[in-house]
Amino acid sequence: MPNKRSGGGLSPTQQAAKFLGVSVLAGAVLAGIALPAVGALGLAAKGSVESFDELPANMKTPPLSQRTTILDADGGQIATVYSRDRTVVPLKDISPYMQKAIVAIEDSRFYQHGAVDLKGVLRALNKNAQTGGVSEGASTLTQQYVKNVFVEEAGDDPTKVAQATQQTIGRKIRELKYAIQVEEELGKKKILENYLNITFFGQQAYGVEAAAQRYFSRSAKDLSLEQSALLAGIVQSPSRYDPVNDEAEATKRRNTVLQRMAAVGDISRAQAAEAMKAPLGLKVSKPKNGCITAVKGAGFFCDYVREVFLTDPVFGKTKEQRAKVWNQGGLTIRTTMDPQAQDAAQRSIKEHVYKSDEVATAATLVQPGTGKVLAMGQSRPYGVDTKKGETTLNLSVDDHMGGGMGYQPGSTFKPIVAAAAIEDGMPANKVYSSPYQMAYPSPVSACDDKRWVNDPANPAKLENENSSEVGPYDMREATAKSVNTYYVQMISDIGICPVTTMAKKMGVVRADGDKMPQVPSIALGTQEMSPLTMANAYATFASRGMYCTPVAIESASRRVGDKTTSLQVPKSTCSRAMSENTADTINTLLKGVVEDGTGKKAGLGSRPSAGKTGTTDERYAAWFVGYTPNMAGAVWVGDPAHKRKMSGITIGGRSYGKVFGGEVPGPIWGDMMSGALEGKPVENFNTVHIPDSKPRDRGDGDDGGRGDGGNDDDGGNGGNDGFIGGLVGGNNGGGGSEPTPSFSIPEGFFRGQGNGGGNGNGGRFG
Repeated sequence: MPNKRSGGGLSPTQQAAKFLGVSVLAGAVLAGIALPAVGALGLAAKGSVESFDELPANMKTPPLSQRTTILDADGGQIATVYSRDRTVVPLKDISPYMQKAIVAIEDSRFYQHGAVDLKGVLRALNKNAQTGGVSEGASTLTQQYVKNVFVEEAGDDPTKVAQATQQTIGRKIRELKYAIQVEEELGKKKILENYLNITFFGQQAYGVEAAAQRYFSRSAKDLSLEQSALLAGIVQSPSRYDPVNDEAEATKRRNTVLQRMAAVGDISRAQAAEAMKAPLGLKVSKPKNGCITAVKGAGFFCDYVREVFLTDPVFGKTKEQRAKVWNQGGLTIRTTMDPQAQDAAQRSIKEHVYKSDEVATAATLVQPGTGKVLAMGQSRPYGVDTKKGETTLNLSVDDHMGGGMGYQPGSTFKPIVAAAAIEDGMPANKVYSSPYQMAYPSPVSACDDKRWVNDPANPAKLENENSSEVGPYDMREATAKSVNTYYVQMISDIGICPVTTMAKKMGVVRADGDKMPQVPSIALGTQEMSPLTMANAYATFASRGMYCTPVAIESASRRVGDKTTSLQVPKSTCSRAMSENTADTINTLLKGVVEDGTGKKAGLGSRPSAGKTGTTDERYAAWFVGYTPNMAGAVWVGDPAHKRKMSGITIGGRSYGKVFGGEVPGPIWGDMMSGALEGKPVENFNTVHIPDSKPRDRGDGDDGGRGDGGNDDDGGNGGNDGFIGGLVGGNNGGGGSEPTPSFSIPEGFFRGQGNGGGNGNGGRFG
């Protein structure tokens, strides 16, 4: 707004402002605020001009907060989220009845007066003087619009909202000045359009389009006369005239609006009388807000998308900037979620693990070579009603992305050790003595020229699953049977640093964000990881050694007013973690796990697949992580609170003496992958020839290096998994009790799970 005309005098607007500041402003203020009579009027007039001049020349009009729509990869709607349910529509898409009704009841002289209605001010002053209070206000529709802008700018901050709505002279002065500016710049039709889009209609509905949908399940352009009158009446007091909770009061208010429309000539008295006889005709649609409304069980995927938006700098440099954009909404976010994969994941989860079970499961699918997250689900539904078993803790992701503190992956970490060894030049038919029991070799080299040293006075030891597990073994058989002593000898041979370096290249980090310790026990999966981390790590094997950071958003756009702009989105960054030959060798080894080892129950029939089982200390968690050339997935089963051991337990209506990685997670993974890949091309791995070292023939093993039997289907000598992914062996054969360890582990040898983030006490020696 210009301060002066070319001749040097005040502009017409400022002349009007000066006039209003002296002659009308105080009265207008008093018309809307209960103040003691004449003395206050003098005080108001005294400072009105100065206060008026000190205000900024232009009113800031923030983008109206609107709903955000989250879509799957095919464009189907997953969920709508919003801080305020609003869909901005142009005036041409608002019923003429609605336009007339709101003007008639809120400001019938809207088209005759300027920003301030002087007649209205005088009328209100007279009425309020007679009653001794505030029985009538004088705010024009333009002033009301300005006040709503202040409220919108305050957002959800209660202090700022209170400041924007407080009944003070200062606020009224500011409201009047900006009303003059708005009238000058926008014009009547645009003001009416903006008002109808910004105002609150109760029942979480902001703007007339959301209100029409909420109360009548129709668009604003289709509102009838009586429906328009009802909505227009709500605005003055959304709680008092709420038709859902007080139909009688809302009907009286609607009829008042109809009478007013007839009085100002918008409709005939006959039309008003007929409309007043009509029932309210509500067809209420419940508010649908947030990830709790997600379809296909995708509440946790939706929540992950929100976390990505709020944490990635591509959407804003600061956390506050990103949160502001998210809360203002108007976004359309197309995600990477494959509806077929999501359906398959939820279907398999529901079949194998009930939401009421003592333990839970979480599953994640990703696309090798792109990092796209295809599906994410868990057995406990998304929500806040804990009595119904609902939770908002996303068990598939790391702590900083809304998840817990992670879970020990057990033997599913061993392929990372193997990849580090092969990349370091170790032949795939390498043989180690792999005794049943041994002390940890010492010293073992670590990063930064450091060494890990076992305590010679009280050396830490480890065992295989049972006494029949005695080497020598080569890498193929040791991987298929998950032989603990083999992998500890391997990491002791190559050193700890190559393993932690390989893990970092594959995106494998602790779920709590802490650094991975330089201890040899990491070979047995003692560090807590999330399913998304493990799925994406195995996708590196599937893509022949290329690691791609996970992404969940394909594209995003933002609508502000009537303009829609595209936003930048996070891109996956791909880098080579290992050579193609190393990845192909791991693929060959892990195919053997599914075909002849611990993961047979997860096989996909004629479709080539590879994977690894894992069961952690005392069966607090069990895993299967596997992949085909075009999809990778991880399944975790366990107690999120890390209190219930999975022995003597019922899961999904089936009783288990002891849960193994190949027993419960394996079938979940197999069914999930079969459904997700149905109709998709069958692709083959690039395998390598691994020379036969001719080890002794033995029965199949299970997670910790156990021979099948007892709890498996193939006979032989059964046994339970050991502590910390096989750190301590289980019982021999099918019976007996778990042995009590006869050794101690030096302080800091490995870390158990803490009590935070939904995970209770972890390893026995943590």
